[in-house]
This record gives sequence, structure tokens and C-alpha cells, in this order.
Amino acid sequence: MRQSELIRLPWLDPATPEQVFPPLERALTDPNGLIALGGDLSPTRLLNAYRHGIFPWYSRGEPIMWWSPNPRCVFTPDQIHVSRSLHKALNKKDYSVTLDTRFETVIQACAETRSGQRGTWITAEMVAAYTRLHYEGWAHSAEVWRDGSLVGGIYGVAIGDAFFGESMFSRVTNGSKLAFVWLSRQLAAWGYTLLDGQVPSPHLYSLGAVDIPRDRFMEILTAALQHPTRTGPWTFDIKVPCGK
Repeated sequence: MRQSELIRLPWLDPATPEQVFPPLERALTDPNGLIALGGDLSPTRLLNAYRHGIFPWYSRGEPIMWWSPNPRCVFTPDQIHVSRSLHKALNKKDYSVTLDTRFETVIQACAETRSGQRGTWITAEMVAAYTRLHYEGWAHSAEVWRDGSLVGGIYGVAIGDAFFGESMFSRVTNGSKLAFVWLSRQLAAWGYTLLDGQVPSPHLYSLGAVDIPRDRFMEILTAALQHPTRTGPWTFDIKVPCGK
């Protein structure tokens, strides 16, 4: 990143978590969506960021970076794409799925360095911040189990009728996809209208993610935020696998 871009970006005051974020139109186009630096990861600032279409994403040794990319990668919870192989995996009876039973384990698994990666963006500071959000009822996880072992999961933040997906992990084939699909089905049953994928990837596209303009994303988010927030702990009220 060029020094001129750093100078142009506002730095947030760590001592003022209620500080207002800059307007989204001030976000950089390169790198796409970077809008502010610094601040802290307190619940007040994080929830304020999500309500305004902004999320933190940075690596160890960097300042906290706040993003609102354009376009935005999103899902509609009741329109998830299920491939033939995933459909077969969903119908097997060799796994079970739960909500909010092992949030800290899920986020720690998501933070593990994966093959081909130099490091992880889920720093210890991020783990602590989102675990605190979980205990306050805002952050949630879905867990996939097989033979008593945790083999896949996803976590994110829910406000109103919007769920902001943060990360997934898998220790078996389709482990993360199973967690994602069952979470999506529960969100759809609860009437959620937005599942935010944030940063696009082939993995998300394979599940039905689409890119929409940031302005359209904010219209959908604003409408979703008009509804009450379902705080945690969550449990499934749809029929889910309860196998081994």
C-alpha cells in the first residue's frame, strides 16, 4: 500500500469506540474497500461497524484494518446452492450438527494456519474480541460432529435479520459446507434475509454466493436491521442430523 493511501485513510481512536466511521464512498478502490485504520475491537465498535457494512480484516503486526468492499459477496439464506455430492453428504446419517456449543473451539480452528498460507488473519486479538461478542449473544457458531469429534464449523455475527459470516473450517470432506448449509437453513426458517460472505472466494461461489453493488448491499442491510436481533445462545428448531 502506498504511503499516500495511508495518509488519506482516517485513523480511529482506540479510546473512542463509539466513533463514527467515514462514509462508505470514501473507501479505497485499491485495495478494494479499505476505509479506516486503527481503533479497537470492542463490542461497541464491532457492532457499529457491522451495522454500517464494515468489518475488520488484518494480519498480525498490522494495524486493525476496516473494510467495505464494492461489490459485496452475499447469499440469500433460502437460496444456497447444493451440489449433487453435497446433497448426498447432507443426507447421510453419520454426523450431527449443533449451534453455539463450541464457539471458542470453532474460532480457534478457523484461526489455524492452512496449507499454502503464511499465517492467519484471525489473530489472538480477533479471537478474544469475537469470543466476547459470543458471550454477549451477538456471535454464533455452527458445529459438525462425527464420532464425537468436531470436524467442521462456521462462525459469524448476527444483527437484526442479517448474519455476517466470518470464517469456516473443515477437517473432513464437506465439513465446513455441512455447517454452512444447516446454518443457512435455520437462518431461512427464522426469516433472515441476508447472509454476508464479505470477501469472495471460489468456495463461497460454489455455495451460491453472488456479488452485488455496495449500495444494494446497504439497502438490504438497512432493511434487515429493522428487525429484532435474535441473541444467543442459539439452538436449532428445524430437524437436523443427530447421528454419530
